[in-house]
Amino acid sequence: MKRNLLHMSMAALILVFAVGMVQNPFTSTYIEKMKDQTATVSKMQENSLYEELQQKAPSYHKAPIDAKIDRVWKAIPGYNGMELDIDASYKKLKGSKTIDKKKLVFKQIPPKVKLQDLPPSPIYKGNPEKPMVTLLVNVAWGNEYLPKLLKIMKNAHVHTTFFLDGSWVKKNPSLAKMILDEGHEIGNHAYTHPDMKQLTNKRIREELSSTNQVIQATLGDRKKVPVKWFAPPSGSYRDDVVKIAAEEKMRTIMWSVDTVDWRKPNPAVMAQSVIRKLHPGAMILMHPTSSTADGLQQIIDGIKAKGYAIGTVSDLMDEKRLHLKSSAE
Repeated sequence: MKRNLLHMSMAALILVFAVGMVQNPFTSTYIEKMKDQTATVSKMQENSLYEELQQKAPSYHKAPIDAKIDRVWKAIPGYNGMELDIDASYKKLKGSKTIDKKKLVFKQIPPKVKLQDLPPSPIYKGNPEKPMVTLLVNVAWGNEYLPKLLKIMKNAHVHTTFFLDGSWVKKNPSLAKMILDEGHEIGNHAYTHPDMKQLTNKRIREELSSTNQVIQATLGDRKKVPVKWFAPPSGSYRDDVVKIAAEEKMRTIMWSVDTVDWRKPNPAVMAQSVIRKLHPGAMILMHPTSSTADGLQQIIDGIKAKGYAIGTVSDLMDEKRLHLKSSAE
């Protein structure tokens, strides 16, 4: 009994002492002071993080590049710049003691002059700062090689632009639909594969409009299948051709790398030649031939090995930067 009373007395004393500690003004002041110091340290760390982001921002800045008419290469599309989004990056990094580059947020800066702002002019390549190339597949013949080309592209997850001859589309609607169904972009390659430079302005317009009409009749209206690009057969044009194409809402597309596949070169030799000539913004001309069917995989592998993306003409002409990473491109 005495022992129980002793235990109860000790418990009561401990309780009184604990209550006294909590209610003690000196103890309360100490606890609040510790809280304030912790909050101050945390705030200082956050301010330091924000200041560090501000200091690093200039090193990530890339100025946008305006589209322009080059004396040699004619129309060249612009390319977005980039800058560190300090506030968005800070929000993602808040609470961190160091900067994790993978969490940095960037925003793109559009150029003041875009491709659509330029007067009509042929395009031979994309912006040299954009790590992308495109394959220009001109189709007026070579039906037997198209399925293999499409299969290789599908397996490699490649989408590009096929320029279709109007009379070919009329004769081969199922093949034209197959190209579209595989996710490729459709361009205009005139109607009868003529020498555009030698035609009257009236005939030029007929070749272009007739091709667009048969493409739309076969594949869908222009809202579903926008035909924005025209590739002159054999690369033959004069200023009137480019201007009339622009009036038909199409830009004229040329090339900077030629497979010369119509000469039936050795596929491996042809592929090596193409890979050797690659550059950022390259536009690679090809046709459905036996050489291209057998050499395309090697070309695609070589492009990817050099670190270039492969896209449609529209992708290449777009000002959008590729692969915004934690470090400046």
